[in-house]
Amino acid sequence: MLVRIILLIAFFAMMVAVGVYSRKKSADVDGFVLGGRSVGPWLSAFAYGTSYFSAVVFVGYAGQFGWKYGISTTWIGIGNAVIGSLLAWVLMGRRTRVMTHHLDAKTMPDYFGKRYDSRALKLAASAIVFVFLIPYTASVYTGLSKLFGMAFSIDYKWCVLGMAVLTAFYVILGGYMATVINDFIQGIIMLVGICCVIAAVLKGQGGFLSALSKLSEIPADPASTTPALRGMSGAFTSFFGPDPVNLVGVIILTSLGTWGLPQMVQKFYAIKSEKAVKTGTVVSTFFAIIIAGGCYFLGGFGRLFDSPAIHGEGGRILFDGIIPSMLSTLPDILLGVVVVLVLSASMSTLSSLVLTSSSTLTLDFLKDSVCKKLGEKQTLHLMRALVLFFIAVSVILAFNPPTFIAQLMGISWGALAGAFLAPFLYGLFWKGVTKAAVWAGFVYGVGITVLNLFLKFASPINCGAWAMLGGLVVVPLVSLITPKLDSGKVNEIFTCYDESVTVAKKFYLKEDEGKQ
Repeated sequence: MLVRIILLIAFFAMMVAVGVYSRKKSADVDGFVLGGRSVGPWLSAFAYGTSYFSAVVFVGYAGQFGWKYGISTTWIGIGNAVIGSLLAWVLMGRRTRVMTHHLDAKTMPDYFGKRYDSRALKLAASAIVFVFLIPYTASVYTGLSKLFGMAFSIDYKWCVLGMAVLTAFYVILGGYMATVINDFIQGIIMLVGICCVIAAVLKGQGGFLSALSKLSEIPADPASTTPALRGMSGAFTSFFGPDPVNLVGVIILTSLGTWGLPQMVQKFYAIKSEKAVKTGTVVSTFFAIIIAGGCYFLGGFGRLFDSPAIHGEGGRILFDGIIPSMLSTLPDILLGVVVVLVLSASMSTLSSLVLTSSSTLTLDFLKDSVCKKLGEKQTLHLMRALVLFFIAVSVILAFNPPTFIAQLMGISWGALAGAFLAPFLYGLFWKGVTKAAVWAGFVYGVGITVLNLFLKFASPINCGAWAMLGGLVVVPLVSLITPKLDSGKVNEIFTCYDESVTVAKKFYLKEDEGKQ
């Protein structure tokens, strides 16, 4: 217990020190929200990765999907790395930085308002962010409950309160720069922690091959949604697992979703340079392979730790208890590392969410419609106050979660990315996207996920995947049949990509160089 407490105190002290160090970087709105758009490659990459993966992934998703799909759940981690990180940086990183800087857009709703010349779109986008990020923020705490109960035997509420106070302190004091520096530190803890945990858990099962052999002896569920695989031996060690169709849905939701989530895309706004884009692409992909691949790979062995502790009423599996059950036999020092690992994952995501929510509500809603005469300092004070507000609301929800919170967390990615992904992505590349098409994308993405919450015509995972994929079809189709935006304004926006820059010869050779 002493080892765990010492590790926690050291971790908390480091977070506070970073907040104090970063306070000078958040003296104005641009510095508080985007770090002055001067964030380097490693900080950008780790900020992206740590915002991506929280305790929800480590404790909740890894346990649930590992139980359902076995070792094939590792494909989710691979998808997160290739689609959610590599392709996101390659396709969106540079273009997002260039266009948002040209438009002077600080948030995703701000981008929609200026790119499509519509204040109404800006307000609608800010409302969507507000509605679907608050419950997601509250859900981040849930991954800690069983783990802290097991490691410290303390009330979950004290853990929630402590994490909230610490996060509020360094975000309010240091803003975006404090967040990304802490993300970097937390990311290193996550990388080391997940490798140690995987090695220890597999060692406890006699090694990788022994664990794999034990897992192969467990037959697939008789009630599998794939009839041909029901009861199949070795299903949980097979290439695509016992339910490949639903596995694809999870990969799409958790990988493609990052392209439309405001707290993820906003990391591209603050990139410093071309070098930062290239280095960030490589580092964030590597980070995702280790963290996401490791988490889901570890979860794939969940059925080897079946016990009465993870069964609820009527034999229902308590998925959030699977990973804590796996970790309960670890040595004290490793358990302390795991606690700090999960805290790091949760706090990095929490800080990103509250900063995104407060900046969006302040800049895109209040200042644009209610408090139009706010000055720089007043705007900054309001954003800091709203950071406290969002954290307080999330704590209240986490203390007394309503029954729909778990479901709403599951659909939040589908609703946000379903609404924003297509209009944002197409807006970076195509001049022909219309205002009506953006509205159609918003209505389709939010509408289908909210309807599914009540009608339950598909699983939240598959519905979220269809919301994203459907938006990629809806937006261009509506754009083809609705009135175009003013060509002069659109052409002026896209001139940002044509601006000449000086490039070193190691990146580019002149066509006439070497001619005699």
